[in-house]
Amino acid sequence: MDRSVREHAIERAERQAQARLRTIIVDDEPLARRGLVLRLAEHADVDVVGQYGDGAAAIAAVHTQRPDLMFLDVQMPGVDGFEALRHIPAAEMPLVVFVTAYDHYAIRAFEASATDYLLKPVDEGRLAQALARVRYARSQRDASGHCAHLLGLLGELSGREPLGLDEALRPDAIEQLRSDNKLAVRDGNRTVRIDLGSIRWIDAAGDYMCIHTDGETLILRGTMRELEKQLDPQRFPRIHRSTIVNAKRVVELRPHTNGEGYIRLDCGQELKLSRTHREKVALLI
Repeated sequence: MDRSVREHAIERAERQAQARLRTIIVDDEPLARRGLVLRLAEHADVDVVGQYGDGAAAIAAVHTQRPDLMFLDVQMPGVDGFEALRHIPAAEMPLVVFVTAYDHYAIRAFEASATDYLLKPVDEGRLAQALARVRYARSQRDASGHCAHLLGLLGELSGREPLGLDEALRPDAIEQLRSDNKLAVRDGNRTVRIDLGSIRWIDAAGDYMCIHTDGETLILRGTMRELEKQLDPQRFPRIHRSTIVNAKRVVELRPHTNGEGYIRLDCGQELKLSRTHREKVALLI
């Protein structure tokens, strides 16, 4: 084979591989999963790399499989679809198509905030339309913007809008931190005093942030820079443009390519250490 022809063939194969959609399906109903797999088999660019029956498995799968797309059932026992989203770091969030039997009020929220939604039982025509939207979204994708939409959806369906940090953080927050090692945050109409030691990591997407603690995940509207002002950078270093970590919760550091790395927390969560923040290694080991 002529070298130029061979090179073009390789480039074409690489483009095709890059265009494929690594997909996971998360639904507690085996028949629903099987039906969706059969329908997706009609779409040559979709590779189903995993099927899972609950939100906890979905969280782990997103980390290990690094899917491009997740079909996510909203209503599942235990960790449901919304709770699963709260525990997926922004940097790992795939495109999400909700699979739901929710009413029309919630569907309007899906239309505004999700890549797409599918009503059960899944219609082949609507699935094709959803995949077309997914392909377009991936070609235009701003990962932070996508995550911000999802977090906004969580706020809308929870019945309260996330507060801005200027509202959420008490004016005496710095003094509070110095006196009793707690961060006071208003969540809706309540004030939550978070033990700093219970914070695992904080990640951001667009105008929203998630504070992941041992007990729950709080969603706030604001920027990483605003929250950084309230935290000791020696204890809570920024390891990525969208991630702050509690250094005491780090149990393992693993180098990756191009100066990047991964850190593992004592809860099992892995987070990326970006090249621009690799000087923070000294704080993590």
